[in-house]
Amino acid sequence: MEKYTISAPIAPIHNSIQNTKITKAHLQTDPESRLDSMEMKETPLADSTVPFRDLTDVASKKESINRIINKLDVENSLRYQKTIEDTYCNVYSYDYCYFADVYLPTVWWTSESLEKILKGQHVEAVFEKTVDRIFSSAIHDWFLEWGASFGWERMYSADEIQNKVNANGGIGIICAKRKIKGLSGHIVPVIPETELYKAHRENDKVIYPLQSQAGKLNYNYFSDVRKDWWNDELYSSHVFYYHD
Repeated sequence: MEKYTISAPIAPIHNSIQNTKITKAHLQTDPESRLDSMEMKETPLADSTVPFRDLTDVASKKESINRIINKLDVENSLRYQKTIEDTYCNVYSYDYCYFADVYLPTVWWTSESLEKILKGQHVEAVFEKTVDRIFSSAIHDWFLEWGASFGWERMYSADEIQNKVNANGGIGIICAKRKIKGLSGHIVPVIPETELYKAHRENDKVIYPLQSQAGKLNYNYFSDVRKDWWNDELYSSHVFYYHD
């Protein structure tokens, strides 16, 4: 989803002030933010029945990730269904990460807010005042500039990120930036393999990871159906990122 990208210039501000604590941009939950609603996609889901990732051990992490995916049910939940104007890969990825207890922005600080935060000032997240929506192409740049500040580790291949997610029950993301500014990029979680759902391998190497997505088509689980979509000529760049 993204007709417009966030206007905040990400890199120049951060590069000018090193080792500064940046805070998460989260809005408060709204009662209209539900799986059966198309409203308030910029806020966390107001649904106490969605499980959070169980961080007890690797097995519990993996099992609870599957519960999150099954509960969010991206294939059928109204929240993630495409409209004439938009698709909602970023909303689904945000929700997935939110319940996995990992920070991924669905809104991000405006330029003015970033300047204040990086000077040590406290800024409240107020929609369309101090924060605005951030879409998939801009999230690609966000990962490169801010991802490490929130515990994200860059990976460099489908095989590497799938193996890392499998081994640790962690959170993987593939994010691609559109060549044409203002058109939709794409962002997709990479998820641990299960007995039923597997990545696509050739010569024991992962070629297409196991993923879950919202988009023009929504899939709870997929691997080879979209092949290496991130290498499509529509995109100028892509990144793989992992978080425990």
